[in-house]
Amino acid sequence: MRTSWVQLTQAIADCTNCALCEGCTQKVPGQGDPDAPLMLIGEGPGQQEDQQGLAFVGPAGQLLTKMLAAIQLPRERVYICNIVKCRPPNNRTPLPAETEACQPHLLAQWALVQPKVVLLLGSTAVRGVLGENYRITRIRGQWYERGDVPILATYHPSALLRDPEKKRDAWTDLKIVRQKLIDLGQYTDLLKGEL
Repeated sequence: MRTSWVQLTQAIADCTNCALCEGCTQKVPGQGDPDAPLMLIGEGPGQQEDQQGLAFVGPAGQLLTKMLAAIQLPRERVYICNIVKCRPPNNRTPLPAETEACQPHLLAQWALVQPKVVLLLGSTAVRGVLGENYRITRIRGQWYERGDVPILATYHPSALLRDPEKKRDAWTDLKIVRQKLIDLGQYTDLLKGEL
C-alpha cells in the first residue's frame, strides 16, 4: 500500500498494469479534499477528463457539481475519483480486467482519504467496489458497508443526462447522503436550512 499522496500519484503516472494506459492522453487520478468525509467514485475518465487530467470536468462533471451544491456541499470539500484512471477507448465501459488492474490505486486512495461516507456513481463503480453481482437498479438508495464505511450507490451523472427521469431518484439518494453526513457530525456548518 502506498503511504503518501506523492507516492500514489507517481504510481498512477507510471502505471502500465493494463492496456488503457497506451491510449490515454494523461492519467486522471482524482482530486478534491484529501481529508474529505465524502468520497465519490465514478467509472472512468471521458474525453475532457483525459485532456485536462481531472475527474468529472465534462458535462457529467458539471451536473455533479450542481448536484453537490443542491445539498450545500462544495465540490472542493469532497474527494472525487474513478474506478479506472485512464480513459477507455471511445468512452466504453472498463473491462473487468481493467478494473481489477486499477484496484490497488483505488484502495490506496480510500486508505489515504479515510472517508466517512462513500457515494458510488453508476454501475461500474458499484461492481468495482461491491462486487460483480451487484446491480445499480437493485441497490441504489440502500446503505452497504465496507469495513465500517457506509456506501450508497446512485446513478452516474451521465446516465441522468441521458435519462432525466432518473434525476428524482438521484435527488432522493443525495438527501440520504446529506442526512448520513449530518448523523455522523460531518459538515453540519455547510448544511443550511431545508432542501
